[in-house]
Amino acid sequence: MMKFTELKKEGHWPSLLAAFLYFDFSFMMWTMLGPLATEINETLSAAGNALNDSQIATLLALPILSGALLRILLGFFVDKFGPKKTALGSQLIVIATLFFAFFQSDAITYNQLLLVALGLGFGGASFAVALPQAGQWYPPRLQGVVLGIAGAGNIGVVIDFLFAPKIAQVWGWPSVFLVGGVLSTIIFVAYLFLAKDAPLSVYKPNPKKLKDYIKLLGDKDTWWFNLFYAVSFGGFVGFANYMKVYLMNTYQSDMSAIGLDILNEDNVKVMAGYFGALCIFAGAVLRPVGGAIADKMGGIKSLYVFYGSIVVLSLLSALVQLPFWAAISVMFLIMANLGMANGSVFQLVPQRFGKDIGIMTGLIGAAGGLGGSALIKTFGWSQGAFEGYTAGFLIFAAFVLLAISGISLVKTRWRTTWGATAGGRI
Repeated sequence: MMKFTELKKEGHWPSLLAAFLYFDFSFMMWTMLGPLATEINETLSAAGNALNDSQIATLLALPILSGALLRILLGFFVDKFGPKKTALGSQLIVIATLFFAFFQSDAITYNQLLLVALGLGFGGASFAVALPQAGQWYPPRLQGVVLGIAGAGNIGVVIDFLFAPKIAQVWGWPSVFLVGGVLSTIIFVAYLFLAKDAPLSVYKPNPKKLKDYIKLLGDKDTWWFNLFYAVSFGGFVGFANYMKVYLMNTYQSDMSAIGLDILNEDNVKVMAGYFGALCIFAGAVLRPVGGAIADKMGGIKSLYVFYGSIVVLSLLSALVQLPFWAAISVMFLIMANLGMANGSVFQLVPQRFGKDIGIMTGLIGAAGGLGGSALIKTFGWSQGAFEGYTAGFLIFAAFVLLAISGISLVKTRWRTTWGATAGGRI
C-alpha cells in the first residue's frame, strides 16, 4: 500500500491513467481475433474457404508478430517525437483497421484478414509507448508498481473474451469491430486531453540513432532480457490469443454441459470466451502485483518463483490427462504466474537501461511478441500434427527452464555491477 500512496505525491497521475487506458483498449484491439477465430472461420467455411489448424494459428500469430516488430519502430518514435504524438499516430491506424474490417463484413477474405491482423499489430505495439509515457514521470524506486499499472492494460484481452463472443452471437462478428472502432476513437480523444509528456525537469529525452540501437543489441544484457520477456509476456499473449481455440478443441463438450446446466447458455463459443477470460484475467490483473513483489524481494528472486511455478504447471498440463475443472485451474495459475513474471521483468529493465528505456521497451517488447507468435504457431502445429497439445506444453516448459538457467548465469554479475547502484532491489 505504501507504494500506491507514494504515487499520489510524485509523477503525473493523468498520464499514468491515460497510459493504462490506451494500453488497455489497444491490447483489446490487438487480441480481438483470438475470441472471434471460431466465428470468423464459420463465415469462411460457409463460403467454401474453411481454415485449417495452421492457417488459424497464422491468423492469430500475425498481429502478435507485427506488434512485436512495430514495438521497435514505436520505441524509436517515442525517443524522437515523444510518447504522446507516437500514441496518437498509432491509434489512428488501429481505428482505420477496425472500420475496414467492419465494412468488409462477411465478404472478407483470408488475405484481407491477414491485412487486418497486420494493422491490429499497432495496438500491440502500444506497449512501447504506454510504459515510457507513465515511467518517465516516476523515480526508480516506483518503477515496478508504475510500469505494472501501465502494463496491466493487458486486461483488455479479458474484456475481449467476455464480450466479443456474445456480441458476435447477437449481432454478428463484424459488429465487434464496429464497437472496437468506436471505443478506440473515444480513447484517442481521452488520451489527447489526459496524457502529457514529462517535462525536462523530470525526464530529459535522449533521442537515439540507428547506431544506438546497434550498440544496445551488442549488449548481452539486452538479449537476456529479451529471453526473459519472450517467455513471460510471450507466454501470456500467446496463450491469451490461442485460448479459445485451445478450449474449443479440447473441452468443448464439458463447456457445453456447464453452459446448459449452470448458466443457461447454449452457445459453447460464448462459454469458451467466459472460461478464457477467467484464465487471462489472472495474468492481467496480477502484473502490478508481480512488479510490487519484485520491488520488495528483488526481480531475480521473484522470477525464480514465477518461472519455477510455470514449469511445474506446464508439465502437469502436458503429462496428465486433466479433467476440465482441473485443467482450467492449472491454466489459471499458469497465466497468473506469467502475469507476475511480466511485472518482475519490467521491475529490472528500467534499473539496467534507465537512460534508454524507450528503445529497450521496444526491443524487449518485440521479443515478447515474437515469443507469443512462436507459442501460437507451436500449439497450432501440435494440434495439427498430434491432435493434442502435449508437445506444445512440453516445448514451452523447456523454454521456461532455459530462462531459469539464464537467471542463474547472470544474477551474480547483475547484483555486483549495475544492480549495486540501481536504486531498487534486483
